[in-house]
Amino acid sequence: MRRLPVLATLVVLIAAGIMVRLGFWQLDRLHQKEAMIAQFRAAAADPAVHPWPDADRAAVPYTRVVLDCRAAGAPQPEAGRNRAGQAGWAQVAACTTPEGGRARIVLGWSARPAAVAWTGGAVTGTYVARDEGAVVFADPPLAGLQPNARPDPRDLPNNHLAYAVQWFAFAAVALVIYALALRKRLRG
Repeated sequence: MRRLPVLATLVVLIAAGIMVRLGFWQLDRLHQKEAMIAQFRAAAADPAVHPWPDADRAAVPYTRVVLDCRAAGAPQPEAGRNRAGQAGWAQVAACTTPEGGRARIVLGWSARPAAVAWTGGAVTGTYVARDEGAVVFADPPLAGLQPNARPDPRDLPNNHLAYAVQWFAFAAVALVIYALALRKRLRG
C-alpha cells in the first residue's frame, strides 16, 4: 500500500488554511467598509458647513466645508460629469489656504475643455479624500460653470464579499484537486 505524501499534504493544507484566513480577513474588511460608508453617508446628509480642517482636526470625507483659497493654480480640465450625468469637463484648480493647507477644487462642469479664469476666493463644497489628496467639489459652482456631479459615498466599491467567496472557493478547489490526485496515487 502506498503512503500519504506528508510534505505535499502539509503544503496543500497550509495553503488552503491561508486562503481560508484571507477569506475571513475579507469578511472583516467588508464590515469595516460598510461602517466607513455609513459614516460617510451620515456626513453627506449633514447640512452643516464646517470650516476647512487644520493640522489638529481632520475632516470626515463627504462633509460640507468652507475654505479660503488664497493661491490658486490655473484651472485644468479633467474628465467629469454634471448633475444630469452628462460627460464633459470638470475644471479643477490647485489651491493653497492661508494656513498652508492644500486642496484641489473642482470648480464646476462644462461641456468643453476650454480653460476658465479663477484666481481663488471663498469656496463652499463637499470634501472628498482621494489618492491625490484632498478634493473639494464646489457647491455652488464657481467661475460661471455648471454644477458638477455630487460625490456620493454609495459610489464607493465594496466588493469584499466577492473577494471572500473567491478565497474560500480557491481553498475548496485546491483541496478537491489534491484529494483527486491523492485518490489516483493511492489507487495506483
